[in-house]
Formats: sequence, C-alpha cells, structure tokens
Amino acid sequence: MTSKEIRDLSSDEITAKVRSAREELLQLRLRKQTGQVEKTSQIRVLRKDIARLLTIQNDKKSKATAAA
Repeated sequence: MTSKEIRDLSSDEITAKVRSAREELLQLRLRKQTGQVEKTSQIRVLRKDIARLLTIQNDKKSKATAAA
C-alpha cells in the first residue's frame, strides 16, 4: 500500500489493516522456519507496510489531539 492510499482510510480501517498484516507476518515467519516460503522478501515488505500504517495512524492521532 502507498502512503496516499493509507491516508484515505479511516482510523478503524487502519487498525484493521495493521491487525491483518501482523497476522500475515506471523504466518510468513512460521512458514519460513519450516522452509515453505519462496519469496523471503515478502517479510521485509510486510514489515515496512506495518510501519507505514502505524506512522500514519500516529500522525492522524496527533493531528486530532492538536485540533481539539
């Protein structure tokens, strides 16, 4: 996901995306340990997506508190 797509999501949607991405990351890590993952670069991409989601979520929270 790009930053622009994430910014268009609501806070609840971002939280849901983070949760699902973390579950997917866990599954990838487990499959990597058993040697079933062909594209190990997916783990890095997923970690960056999670970081992007959390960064934008925190930015929205800080803007909401500053506006209040």
